[in-house]
Amino acid sequence: MNANVAIQVLPQVESTEEVIRIVDEVIAYIKSTGLNYYVGPSETAIEGDYDQLMEVIKNCQLIAVKAGAPKVSAYVKISFAPEGGVLTIDQKVTKHHQ
Repeated sequence: MNANVAIQVLPQVESTEEVIRIVDEVIAYIKSTGLNYYVGPSETAIEGDYDQLMEVIKNCQLIAVKAGAPKVSAYVKISFAPEGGVLTIDQKVTKHHQ
């Protein structure tokens, strides 16, 4: 694993219920990738290979549009170490959830 990302997908829709429904579809897609992930209250962290993660980021937006969002904003944070590893999700959060 040489990268991790945090993504917040913000579908531009009329109701809170629609936001939740569409974001749930995006999270279901992330789960289906088989990558290690962590859903937080404002963003989802995912770890894996850099190129694979960039594809996931792109697909998250496409999933939101397919689910009915006419417009999507996404905020993405990327940690990338091409010659080594990055801190894992577990290393970052486990001590705070015991």
